[in-house]
Amino acid sequence: MSDLPAFEPFGKIPRLARECVVTEKIDGTNASVLITEDGDVFAASRSQWITPEADNYGFARWVVGNKDDLLRLGPGRHFGEWWGQGIQRNYSLREKRFSLFNVSKWSDGEVRPACCSVVPVLTTDMFDAPGLSHRILKQLREEGSRASPGFMKPEGIVIFHIAANLLFKKTLERDEEWKSKK
Repeated sequence: MSDLPAFEPFGKIPRLARECVVTEKIDGTNASVLITEDGDVFAASRSQWITPEADNYGFARWVVGNKDDLLRLGPGRHFGEWWGQGIQRNYSLREKRFSLFNVSKWSDGEVRPACCSVVPVLTTDMFDAPGLSHRILKQLREEGSRASPGFMKPEGIVIFHIAANLLFKKTLERDEEWKSKK
């Protein structure tokens, strides 16, 4: 039996009709904070480490300036959106904000660092609920952004399928187009 290759089982397939969390998709730039077990803090864009000298819209500089507060996040990588003044849609803001994606962990303002916000939860529902994304997008189109109340051109939604541990996005404009050409 020692001649057999390592066995790889076929993974379980999650059921589609399971709970999902729908949040507002904010149009900024993807960012993350890494906190090591030793308390070192690093900033990253979607694709690389950044520093105040080689920054991404001032995010690394902001991380350095908020290090003590960010340590409340604890060890690990914490993903979010860096958005606001001077970034993409601007949202009519005069400042930049960092909104964490993990709403199940960071929704409680008493727990999360004061320098961070969290992406707004629009609904929690079954993934295949008829018209779920259509209904939520219609609400965003009519009522505007929840992340920046009064801003009437929100980008769209992110759907987190809990059982599959997958994210999907749907935008209000040009959703049918590929972001980059193949």
